[in-house]
Amino acid sequence: MPQIRPVSDLRNNFAEISRVVHETAEPVFLTKNGYGDMVVMSMETFERHQFQSEVFLKLKEAELEAETTSKRYSHKDVFDELRAKLSDRIKSDNV
Repeated sequence: MPQIRPVSDLRNNFAEISRVVHETAEPVFLTKNGYGDMVVMSMETFERHQFQSEVFLKLKEAELEAETTSKRYSHKDVFDELRAKLSDRIKSDNV
């Protein structure tokens, strides 16, 4: 269940809010005059949300491409290309 607190708690109970966001890995929603104003979360939670958003966007791009083209790649084709790129990178790093 999300925690909703007045924004004044950020000033008056900062240590408690910090503890809550780190222990629960959930954001705390802050209100001002009864309306949503801010969200406070740990860096780890923020980074996880950022990563999930990036993955979601990449999947949406892939879906759009799949809808607009009939070209399909096999598992073997994809992994062969990845292995070749990794091999080239390793060779260039060792030079």
